[in-house]
Amino acid sequence: RKLNCVKSQFQYMKTTTLSPESVLPLTCSRTGTCCHGKLIYINPWELYALAQEKKISSKEFRELYTDNLGISLKFNGAKGWKDQEACSQYVEGFGCSVHEGRPLACRLYPLGRQLQSNEVAYVYHGEKFPCLEGCPEVVDLPQVKVGDYLKGQATGSYEEAQDFYVELMQNLADMAFEFLLDTGLSESGDTATLKEWRKSGTDSAETLMHKIGAEWMDEFTNPNITHGIQDPCVFTQKHEELLNSKLQLEFSHLQTLDDYQTGTVLLMNIALQLARSLGADPKELSEMWIATAKEHGAKE
Repeated sequence: RKLNCVKSQFQYMKTTTLSPESVLPLTCSRTGTCCHGKLIYINPWELYALAQEKKISSKEFRELYTDNLGISLKFNGAKGWKDQEACSQYVEGFGCSVHEGRPLACRLYPLGRQLQSNEVAYVYHGEKFPCLEGCPEVVDLPQVKVGDYLKGQATGSYEEAQDFYVELMQNLADMAFEFLLDTGLSESGDTATLKEWRKSGTDSAETLMHKIGAEWMDEFTNPNITHGIQDPCVFTQKHEELLNSKLQLEFSHLQTLDDYQTGTVLLMNIALQLARSLGADPKELSEMWIATAKEHGAKE
């Protein structure tokens, strides 16, 4: 039942797919326009890396500089380009204050990354190359191959971390399916679960955060991992171990259909909130998962 369907939030715009040999005006003019007025989602590794660079704890960084308990970066800095607020980490006249720990979205910009059916594509969106609106001077700077740009931005390990969390999102959804389809819940005539899944898909990040609760949000955005880890693969492995222990403790004693109904909704809520932090569309995912559940006998 797995669905590998994390897509760009800009999928309905014109998309240009690139090869590693594509040559583009990717040399940065460092004017900071791209640090204003954006929505930058971050996964748990990126929150940790940003906190490391800031030399504070993940919890402190989350509370000071993110929205919805670590789902996205705050953009509440001084207004700049187009009178838009700057990222909370942007310093006028200097640039990014956490540049070495910047998230994948910032490393890739102005490129996007799409993962579907385990295939990765690098793209840009819109009729015009994104840099040209805010920084038209880049056309006079050296042009760069996409492959060389990605190496220079050190995206590799950050992409691995992103893909780990995509897989984790899908595993959580699979568990939600098992609770619905393999416990007798759907056979009991249950129609409430898919309605809850659909509502969660349209909930705001803040509403879904409150549904999930602070304890489970902590498990995802502020895991109890010792600071000092530099390798995202090590971090994500430790995070997975902690989550598996928590899931086993939480769900090992479920007995009634009501228990399974509560469990499947919680798992789906967590999967959808994690999906949002990865830049996916929760509504689209929930609709796909609802359709799949109906194909296997669930009712709404």
